[in-house]
Amino acid sequence: MIKFCKTYFPLLLILAVVLMSSCREDFDFEPSSGNLEFSTDTLFLDTVFTNIGSSTFQFKVYNRSDNDISIPSVSLAEGENSKYRLNIDGLPGKTFENIEIQANDSIFVFVEVTASIEELAAQNNQFLLTDEIQFDSGDRLQKVDLVTLIQDAVFLFPERFEDGSNETISLGMNEEGDEVLIDGFILDDSELTFTNEKPYVIFGYAGVPSGQTLEIQAGARIHFHENSGIIVAENASLHVNGQLSSDPEILENEVIFEGDRLEPEFSEVPGQWGTIWLTAGSTDHQFDYATIKNATVGILMDSNDGTENPTLTLKNTQIYNSSNVGLLARTGFIEAENFVVNNSGQASVNLSLGGRYSFKHSTIANYWQNSFRQFPALLIENQLETQENLFVADLVEATFSNCIIYGNERVEILFNRSEDLAFNFKFENSLLHIDPFNSQPLEEPEFDFNNTNLYENIVLNQSPGFLDTQLNQLNISEESLANGIGNTQTSAEVPFDILGVNRSQNPDAGAYESVVFDEE
Repeated sequence: MIKFCKTYFPLLLILAVVLMSSCREDFDFEPSSGNLEFSTDTLFLDTVFTNIGSSTFQFKVYNRSDNDISIPSVSLAEGENSKYRLNIDGLPGKTFENIEIQANDSIFVFVEVTASIEELAAQNNQFLLTDEIQFDSGDRLQKVDLVTLIQDAVFLFPERFEDGSNETISLGMNEEGDEVLIDGFILDDSELTFTNEKPYVIFGYAGVPSGQTLEIQAGARIHFHENSGIIVAENASLHVNGQLSSDPEILENEVIFEGDRLEPEFSEVPGQWGTIWLTAGSTDHQFDYATIKNATVGILMDSNDGTENPTLTLKNTQIYNSSNVGLLARTGFIEAENFVVNNSGQASVNLSLGGRYSFKHSTIANYWQNSFRQFPALLIENQLETQENLFVADLVEATFSNCIIYGNERVEILFNRSEDLAFNFKFENSLLHIDPFNSQPLEEPEFDFNNTNLYENIVLNQSPGFLDTQLNQLNISEESLANGIGNTQTSAEVPFDILGVNRSQNPDAGAYESVVFDEE
């Protein structure tokens, strides 16, 4: 044992010296000389709503010299009054002293902002907030500019009580007899018209009371916080009155429903908010030129109002990036034209528990790539099974005329049928994707393509040639096999496509008339 120690003592001594030298903390830092470099000279923080904090942005500060340096001061020009917040190497604050950077090294500076447009005394709905981060002072002063657009908005939210609880909306009783509550509030009479003057930001569920109608005017922008949405009570209605826009980028007349994160990286993120919930007994819902994006469920429809008129009418309406289902209807009564849906975590359209449905010149697609998807673009059912019960209802009608139903799975239409009840559907003059690896699904009677009571003038498994499915650009080119396959009777009922293009001659299937794509 003694011999072992003597043999390895020189090696251990050398190792100890190396370790001690690598753990030095006696760097000799000299004051910076104004020669810092930055990864940007202006940091643009994306638009945020008033009083809502931004995402965290960052830039790097470089010491390109061969000397360890210390920056005597780093501060916001507005000091403690600044609306910006900094974090430098793990230390939060607005002013800092003696920030050290080793030779040929760098540090991160993290920046956030929260501002109230009222405090900024803005005369408009938007205010450009600026500040600067100052490194050192005097002749050695260097700076990085900060720029943020603060957007004013109408904020709607549940009341918060003295005991810390929030106002809630009752959804009734569950199977155990317990009341089901969600955070939400009832819109009062002064809040039942949404205009385009300012965006609306909703926290919790905004409830439309029984006997009332929520009118949403053309050009309105509605933003939802996480786990928020709109819920429409019995005998209440939702009217979304968008119009065709002249500018395809600004979409000045479109009504847009989306999350409350305005940063570009959130623009296509699914599941940022809840749903637009049309509860059982609600009535006369109308959507025109509406875009619903990044929800959990775009529209959730419970039952119908029992009349001979559609409970929900969808015209020129688009639903994108739903983390669960785009349109989920249970025993619904829906008429849709120029309807577009894409990129849903499960089904893009789920017609569940029977009902009555008519889709004309609609594009029902699903090119979801964020996770495994077990349901098709279109799922039609006349039954609904829960852990406790099996519910069934007649599928009185489900017709699809001049439609495209396609996606990135081999079978994008499936049926879940109870033989004991009506199951009436028909596809005509439509492009469909039903191409299984084996023929087993096609042996079911619902896939008898020779039965003209079910399928008439359809095109199977020919790519529609969409412009860009991941960007939800479902326009088709003149080379598309959906071009010219529509019937004129349906096109006469829907004479213009979703962009206002006349389709009276040789109509195409889907919501868009074909165009010549620009060459890249």
